[in-house]
Amino acid sequence: MTGGFPIVPLGEVLSPVSRPESVDPGITYRILGAHWYAKGLYIKHIKRGSEIQADKVYRVEHGDFVYNRLFAWKGSFAIATEENHSCYVSNEFPVFTINRDRAEGKYLWRYFSRASAWDEALSLSSGGTPTSRNRLKEEKLLAMKIPLPSLDEQRKIVARIEELASRIEGARGLRRQAVEEADALARSVTREVLRSGGEYREVPLESVCADIIDNLHSNPVYADEGIPCVRSPDVGWGELWLDKALRTSEEEYIQRTVRGEPRPDDIVLVREGGGTGKAAIVKEGQRFSLGQRVMLLRPDKNLVQPKFLLQQFLSPAIREEQVVPLLKGSASPHLNIGVLRRLRFLLPSLSEQGRMVLYLDSIRTKIDALKRLQAETAAELDAMLPSVLDKAFKGEL
Repeated sequence: MTGGFPIVPLGEVLSPVSRPESVDPGITYRILGAHWYAKGLYIKHIKRGSEIQADKVYRVEHGDFVYNRLFAWKGSFAIATEENHSCYVSNEFPVFTINRDRAEGKYLWRYFSRASAWDEALSLSSGGTPTSRNRLKEEKLLAMKIPLPSLDEQRKIVARIEELASRIEGARGLRRQAVEEADALARSVTREVLRSGGEYREVPLESVCADIIDNLHSNPVYADEGIPCVRSPDVGWGELWLDKALRTSEEEYIQRTVRGEPRPDDIVLVREGGGTGKAAIVKEGQRFSLGQRVMLLRPDKNLVQPKFLLQQFLSPAIREEQVVPLLKGSASPHLNIGVLRRLRFLLPSLSEQGRMVLYLDSIRTKIDALKRLQAETAAELDAMLPSVLDKAFKGEL
C-alpha cells in the first residue's frame, strides 16, 4: 500500500492489443513516434507504403497506451489522443488497451511522467549496450507495480495535478514575459540613447573599422581537440561561447587565420543564416579561427570604442532598421559584405561614446541580474511539477 492505495501489477489494467495491417504501396500512412519525457505521440513520418521497408504497420486508436521499447528509460510513454487515432506505429511500439473499469488513461500518463518511473523502466530493460539499445519488453512492463486507488480517487488526483500544473505553467509564462519585457526595454533604451544626439555624424561602417576580415568560405577540417573554430552557433547577442565550439588542429588554425588572427576587442559577426547580425567582442586570451558564416570587424580605436561598435551593431538602429531589410536569400539569409561596409554608423566623440557605453552597461547589468533571478525562479518551477507528481502517487496531495 502507498498512501492507502492498493499496489497492483500494471498487467491488471493494461491488455496488449495488435492491429497489424499489411503495407499497401499505394496508401499513405501517418507513422507515429513517441516524445521522450512522456510528452506524447507525434507524427514522425507521412509516407507512401512504397517508402516503408516493413511488411506491416500497427494501427493505434484513441485512448491506447503506447510506449517505445528502445526509449522507455527516457520516458517514451504516451496515451493516444484523438489526433493519433488511426495512425500507425512500428513493431517497436507495443500498444495496449486500458481497462476503463480499473484505470483512467490520464492517471497512467501522469504516473509515467515521473523520472522515478523511467528509472524503473531502465532497471528492467535489457538487450545491449550502449543504454540506448536496451529494450523494455512487454512482460517486464506489465509486471511493474503501480498504486491504484478507485476511479473516483484517480480522477481527483489527476484534477489536482492539472490544477497545480496549470498554476506552474502560468508562473512560467509570467517569467518568460518578464524576460521578454527586459530585453525589449534594453532595445528601447539603446535606441533612445543612440538617437539622443541628432548632431552626431553618420558615417559608413567601413570608415570606423581598421579591417574587415571574412572567413575562408571553405569547410574546416575538425579535430577531436585543439583550437576552437567559431561558427554561427558559437556567437550570441554579445557573447562568444568558445567552450561549445568545434576544434581544429594547429595547422588548420594557421590556414584559417591567414587573413588575420582574431585580436582582443575585435568584433565577431554572423553574416549568414538565421542568426545573421549576432555579434560578440573578442576578449583577452581568446584564441580561435573563423568557421563559415562568421567574420571579424576590427575597430579603429582612434575613432571608435570597441564596446560602442558592438552596442551599436546590436542596436535596433542597425540590426532591425538596416541589417534585416538588407538580408539576401530566403533559405539562408546573408548580408553582402559590400552592403555591410556601407551600413550607416553614428559617430559621436570618443568621450561621448564612453559615456554611452557606461550608461548602457549599467542598464544591461541590471537586466542581466533580473534575468538571472528569473532563471533561478525557472529552475525552482521546473522542480515543482516532479515534486507534485511524486506526492500525488504517494497519496500526499
